[in-house]
Amino acid sequence: MTFIEKAKALLQLIRPELPISAGICVVVGQTIALGRIPAVTDLLLGFGLGLFLSSSAMIFNDLFDLEVDRINTPHKPIPSGKVTPTEAIVFGVVTALIALLIAGWIAPLVLVLSLALWILGFLYNWKLKASGLMGNLIVATNVATTFILGGISVGEGSNPLAWIFGAIAFVFDLAEEIAGDAMDMEGDRKRGSRSLAILYGKQSALKISGVLFLVMIVLTLLPVVLGETHLAYILPIGMMDVAIVFFGLRLLKSATHNEGHQAMRGLYISATIGLVAFILSRFVG
Repeated sequence: MTFIEKAKALLQLIRPELPISAGICVVVGQTIALGRIPAVTDLLLGFGLGLFLSSSAMIFNDLFDLEVDRINTPHKPIPSGKVTPTEAIVFGVVTALIALLIAGWIAPLVLVLSLALWILGFLYNWKLKASGLMGNLIVATNVATTFILGGISVGEGSNPLAWIFGAIAFVFDLAEEIAGDAMDMEGDRKRGSRSLAILYGKQSALKISGVLFLVMIVLTLLPVVLGETHLAYILPIGMMDVAIVFFGLRLLKSATHNEGHQAMRGLYISATIGLVAFILSRFVG
C-alpha cells in the first residue's frame, strides 16, 4: 500500500465529518459565549481540540467494534485490512495526546475536562456500548460538552446560550445514536446489545429518534426567546432545521441499511453546515 493510500485509509478511519463537526461545535461554543468571533488563536486551538479529541474517539470506536464491523461494514479500514489494529492504536494515542496538549495549552480546567471526556469515551467504546440507552446518553453528553468546553476555553463557561446549544447538541446526538442502533441491529445482536431497537423494534426506535429531532428543533428557538433575534442566528439555524426535518423523514422512511446511514450522514452534514453558517454570519452580523 502506498503512502497516499495509507493516508486515505487513516482519514477514512476517523470519519472526518464527525471530528470536523466536533471542532466546529467548540468554536460555536466560543462564539456564543463571547457574543462575537473569538480571536484567531482561540478559534484555532478550540477547533483543534475538538478535532483531535473526536478523532481519537472514532479510532478506538472502530478498534473495539472490529468484530461487529466485520458483519455490518466490512469495507471499513480495519476490517478490510487497510489499517492494522496496531496502526490504529498508535494513531488513536497520538491524536489523543495532541488533543490533551492543546487542552493544557488553553487552560488547566480545559485539560481536566478534556481528559475526563476522553476517558468516558474510551470506557464507552470498551465496555459500555452494549448498554443501550445508557451508552447513547454517554455519547450525547460528550457531544454536548463540546459547546460548554468552547465557553470555558474563552473564560465564559457560565454563559446560558452555550448551555442551550449544549442541550441542542445533546438531543440531536441522542436521536442520532438511537437511529444508528436501529441501522446496526444485526451486529448489535452479536455483541448482546440492549439498544432500544433490540428491545422494542427498529420502527419504535426510529420513531423515538424522530421525536427527539423535533425536540431539538424546538430547542433551537430558545435563543430567540432569550433575545438572539438577529438574522445572523435565525437564518442559518432555520435552514439547518429545515434540512434536519428533510433528512429525519428520509431516515424514518429508510428501507435499507445503506439508505438509513445516508440519511444519518445528511443529518450530520446539515447540522455542521448550519453551525458553520452561524459562525460565518458573525463576521457580517
